[in-house]
Amino acid sequence: MEQAEKTATPKSPRKGAPKSEQTRTLIMETALRLFQEHGYDKTTMRAVAKEAGVSVGNAYYYFGSKEHLIQGFYDRIAEEHQAAVVEVLATEKDLAARLRGVLLAWVDTAQPYHEFAAQFFKNAADPESPLSPFSPDSAGPRDAAIDVHRRVLAGSTTKADPELAEPLPRLMWLTQMGLVLFWVYDRTPDSANTRRLAERISPIVARAIALTRFRLLRPLVRELNELVGDFMPTAAGMAASGPKATRTERKQP
Repeated sequence: MEQAEKTATPKSPRKGAPKSEQTRTLIMETALRLFQEHGYDKTTMRAVAKEAGVSVGNAYYYFGSKEHLIQGFYDRIAEEHQAAVVEVLATEKDLAARLRGVLLAWVDTAQPYHEFAAQFFKNAADPESPLSPFSPDSAGPRDAAIDVHRRVLAGSTTKADPELAEPLPRLMWLTQMGLVLFWVYDRTPDSANTRRLAERISPIVARAIALTRFRLLRPLVRELNELVGDFMPTAAGMAASGPKATRTERKQP
C-alpha cells in the first residue's frame, strides 16, 4: 500500500519577530498550504491574500509576484537543508557517506512539498522563468546549496587538488540538480526510487572525485567547470541577452 503524501508543517514566525516578518511568514505559510491544497497553477495572489487576511496590495508588497513566493520557498528549503546536514557532516568523514547523507537530507526536506513542487519545478524548466535554478533570482539558494557541497568535500578524507576546490562543489551541485529532476517525476511511495538513486550515485561521484588526484584528469574537471560557467547561466538568460560569446570570440578585438 502506498504511503500517504507527507504534509508540510507550518513554520511559525520567530518569537518576538517584527510585525513585518510575521506578516511575511503568514503570507508564505498560507501560499504553501494553498499550493498543496489546490496546486501551484490554480493558486492566485488574490486567493493567498484573502486566505491570509491581508490586502492584495500588502501581499504584493512582500512578494512581487507568485514567482517571488516560490523564491521564498527555495530560500526555506535551502535553510532547512543546511540545518538537516549538520549531523552527517559532523560525524561522517567518508566522501560517499557525506554526499549520500546530504542528498537524502534534501529529499527528506523537500518531501512534504512533493505534490505541488512538481508543478512549479516543471514551470522552472522554462528558460525565461525566474524559477529556473540557474536564474539570477535563484542565486541565494543556489549558492547556499553549492556551499553545502563545498563543506561535503572539505571535511572528507578524500583530498582533492586545491586547484579544483572551486569547480568540484559546483559540479557536485549539478549532480544534486539531476536528483531533484528525478524526484519531481518520482511517484513511488516516499520517493523511494529517488532515495535509491541517491544511494547508488553517491559512491560513483565519490570515486570520480578521488580520481581527480591524478594530474591527467584535472584538466577535464576544469573544462567541465568552464562548460557549466559558459552555458548554464545562458540557459536562463539567453532570451534576454542573447548567447554568450565563445571563448574564441571573446578574445577577438
